[in-house]
Amino acid sequence: MPQPALLAHDLVRTLGGRRVLDGISLTASPGRRIGLIGENGAGKSTLLRLLAGADEPDSGSVTRPADLGFLHQELPYESGTRITAVLDEALREAREDLAELERLGAELALSPQDPALLGTYGRRLEQAEERESWDADRRAALVLDGLGLGGLDHGRTLGSLSGGQRGRLALAALLVRRPSALLLDEPTNHLDDSAAAFLEEQLRALPGAVVVAGHDRAFLDAVCTDLVDLDPAVDGPVRFGGAYSAYAAEKRAERARWEQQFAEEQEELERLRHATGVTARRVAPDRGPRDNEKMGYGHRAGRVQSQIARRVRNAARRLEELERTQVGRPPRPLRFLGGESVGAGLVVQVDGEQGEQRAPTAGREGAAGARAESAAESANPANSSSSPDNSPGAPLVSLTAVRVPGRLAVVGLDVGVTDRLLVTGGNGTGKSTLLAVLAGQLAAEGEVRRRPGLTVGLLTQDTVFERPDRSAQDIYVRELGLRRAEEVPLSSLGLLAAADLGRPVGRLSVGQRRRLALALLVARPPRLLLLDEPTNHLSPVLCDELEEALGPGPGAVVVASHDRWLRRRWQGREVRLTAE
Repeated sequence: MPQPALLAHDLVRTLGGRRVLDGISLTASPGRRIGLIGENGAGKSTLLRLLAGADEPDSGSVTRPADLGFLHQELPYESGTRITAVLDEALREAREDLAELERLGAELALSPQDPALLGTYGRRLEQAEERESWDADRRAALVLDGLGLGGLDHGRTLGSLSGGQRGRLALAALLVRRPSALLLDEPTNHLDDSAAAFLEEQLRALPGAVVVAGHDRAFLDAVCTDLVDLDPAVDGPVRFGGAYSAYAAEKRAERARWEQQFAEEQEELERLRHATGVTARRVAPDRGPRDNEKMGYGHRAGRVQSQIARRVRNAARRLEELERTQVGRPPRPLRFLGGESVGAGLVVQVDGEQGEQRAPTAGREGAAGARAESAAESANPANSSSSPDNSPGAPLVSLTAVRVPGRLAVVGLDVGVTDRLLVTGGNGTGKSTLLAVLAGQLAAEGEVRRRPGLTVGLLTQDTVFERPDRSAQDIYVRELGLRRAEEVPLSSLGLLAAADLGRPVGRLSVGQRRRLALALLVARPPRLLLLDEPTNHLSPVLCDELEEALGPGPGAVVVASHDRWLRRRWQGREVRLTAE
């Protein structure tokens, strides 16, 4: 039986007065696995809900297979429902196939030549084969084990499970079902490396269409046959053939073409402006008439003036046209362009200029997600001390026999001046705890030594501002000071859209608040930058820019991350933590 396609035509959806989707069309044919990417708010989840029929478009239409699966954020069951009931529902169609085949087989034994009965039996047999119904129970056990749920008692209620376990159970139920089309929203949330690899293998084996919204670049690269970029573009969303690696290469080439066209047009504009003012008037050397040409001099002079006027008009016309149609300046990629300066400050390069900054101080707005402070201003635990060794080769921070009971144990760790250190490990192994100790925000047993006057910036996983009524722009200015905020405008960093700069931070999404916290660190890079899961809530493109920016940029960098794409491409040292 041919698998049906999932079709969307000219979808429009407005939410909260904002047009989230504007004329989106999409074809997801059987065997195609389409990834939806874009910034937060670009409409990925909204599009999935429209495709699933969980929401209705303001205009446009969706043609979907009757057998469609949609990964909801929460399981559509009461908290008292037992795991076995969820699995029974996932296996219901397969069991119905087998029961119906048994019934039809019994009827065929009595009427083996009945053409209608033979046709019905054949269609049901084909359906059962596509669903692999005979293997459903074994598949259920395999899927549960692959997603880390194999050890759960099936008699447990959903209310007794963690949020991550409920999310994985919802995903397992869909994989067991094997629907004709599958819609997934951030499916790798709550998955460790082995579970994510198992999911990738399962999705590649599905015969039907898959549409997935996600930020996980490793997942997008392993699974997708096509990517749809929902970020605003002149001609609407752009579909790219291939996985994430191909998409990233195409985006780099596209940006290079954009930068080249912009540079060439600016050069041409400068030439035309010069031509209209000077060059067009230089037709011939300025000289008077010779004796043998006095009679015709006036006629030739008129012809020269006519040539001048024509050239000026042509240049002016071309200048006016090019000024009207020129491409805009490419957005500047995210960059940390800081370096250590003489004295306590830092020198930060912005658009080719350098401005001296004062040493960062604790956030006046109380931005819990981003702290940039000097070691003297931070809450120094009793066991911490400033190292007398301030030589260029000495470490910025040194840990010896450091322990936070029940959370972290580190025999020894030095963070050098230009270190690039990746901290990995499973959940609960102390990655965030280690960053808090390095930042001087958490007391620990053992010895913690820091350089005198060390500036430290910490981006935590949860960003909370004490004054949610203040706008992003207001907080940015108050944190940095007016002079620094003017030198490095928030709008120039590309982390927040212009429309969001004046919005109260309490009304921004989690990802937008995190971007503001990151902007505060970008604008005033510390000598030691600590980033806890920095790619969470960021679009894949911005994650790429952040990774590239960490290479040349500010002092030492310590990153704690579960991001598989980042970990595979990391060029510095790696420290893997294990549970204490």
